[in-house]
Formats: sequence, structure tokens, C-alpha cells
Amino acid sequence: MLWVGSQLTIGYVVAPLLFKSLDRTTAGSIAAKMFFIEGFLGAVCGVLLLGLCNAFVRCGIRAYRPLRWLVVGMLLCVLLGYFALQPFMNAIREAAMNAGVDIAHFSQAGRFNMLHGISMFFYLVQSVLGILLVWLSSAQLRGRNDAC
Repeated sequence: MLWVGSQLTIGYVVAPLLFKSLDRTTAGSIAAKMFFIEGFLGAVCGVLLLGLCNAFVRCGIRAYRPLRWLVVGMLLCVLLGYFALQPFMNAIREAAMNAGVDIAHFSQAGRFNMLHGISMFFYLVQSVLGILLVWLSSAQLRGRNDAC
């Protein structure tokens, strides 16, 4: 819940509010820092949840099998979105700031927009998988007394 809740709050409430309230450069810098923290939270939560799901599957609790694959999908989205794409986006953002222009007017704006679009796609997939994870885990596991 912590992982999915923070992801949905930051991505679909806080970040849009930043861009509505602040200038694009400031909002982008703050949002990038929040998404960086969210990326680390997602990686830690994903690894912990994957380990927990694997332990339960080994104990014979079959309901965790499909949940494990949702966690794997979410973890892949985090690794690709935050740790593969974000460094390139941050480098472009920093180069634009050093040049004294915002990203929209920077020479690499097209590349930044492409990376941002791919990153948003991974974020959306991760969000859908997260909602499915919460929904399926509460529906499948409610009232179960299986224990290792």
C-alpha cells in the first residue's frame, strides 16, 4: 500500500499541482527530486515484496503466484523508468539550466520529450499493475489463514 499509494499521490496529485502552481522549471526540478525518491522507494518495496511473495509461494500459498508477477512487472517499470531513463532526462534538464533556458527552448527538447513520454508510459503501466496488485491481494487473500 505504501508503494502504490505514494506512487499514485505523487504522480497524479502532487506533480500536476506543482506544474499548475509553479513555473515549469521549478516544478520540474521539484518533481524530478520527488520521482527520484519514489524510484528508490519503489525499488526497495519491490524487492521486499518479491522476496515475501516468493517465500509464501514456497510455503505452498498459491494465491501469491499471480501477485508475484505483478510485483515483477512493477519492479521492471521502476528500474526502466527511474534508473534507465531518468539519468538521461536529468542530464538534459541540467544542460538546459546551465545554458540559461528552460527545457522547452533547449536544443534537446525533442529528445527530452521522447524520454519523458516513455517514462510516463512506464509510470502508467506501473500504476495499473499497482492498482491490480492492491485489488487482487485484498480480494484473493482476505480471510485466508494460511501460514508457513
